[in-house]
Amino acid sequence: MKNIIWHNHKIKQKDRVKLLNQKPVLIWFTGLSGSGKSTIANEVEVELYKRGYLTYLLDGDNIRHGLNKDLGFDNKSRVENIRRIAEVTKLFLDSGVITISAFISPFKSEREFVRNLTKDFIEVFVDTPIEECIKRDPKGLYKKALNKEIKSLTGIDSPYEKPDNPEIILSYQDNIEYSVQRIINYLIEKGYINE
Repeated sequence: MKNIIWHNHKIKQKDRVKLLNQKPVLIWFTGLSGSGKSTIANEVEVELYKRGYLTYLLDGDNIRHGLNKDLGFDNKSRVENIRRIAEVTKLFLDSGVITISAFISPFKSEREFVRNLTKDFIEVFVDTPIEECIKRDPKGLYKKALNKEIKSLTGIDSPYEKPDNPEIILSYQDNIEYSVQRIINYLIEKGYINE
């Protein structure tokens, strides 16, 4: 960019990692609205907190109350939503924090953008069929979309592109405890946390 120069800081990520005594990683939950992303992400954060790790959870709805409140739900806005979140997660990882995000993030290209922007990325696909999400409908969005009260709801009149090779696939039929333990086990196996 013209007239903008990167300012190098003396304290680097490696210094923060040493201070916090943890390895930063981005755990990126994706799936349809009502799939269980936020519920499982919350429980993963609780488990990591109990184990003494510094974490931060970024949730799609919460972010749209502040940082992304100016964005709509058309495809262009969805892309920008994820671009902004990707940049935020990059900062959190640089600070040494284990970062958890729960976003529908419907497009493969945007999830791949996040993966390429951040070094340590774990994609968690909460695989819940649209029929189950409609049945759950915790926010009443599917009812509104099916009644044509709202437009561009992912899975109804806006596409969701399932991940090709996520690190973890969670089934809607599994209980929350089992899903959380699978993620914790993966983090241990990959050396992000200790047993």
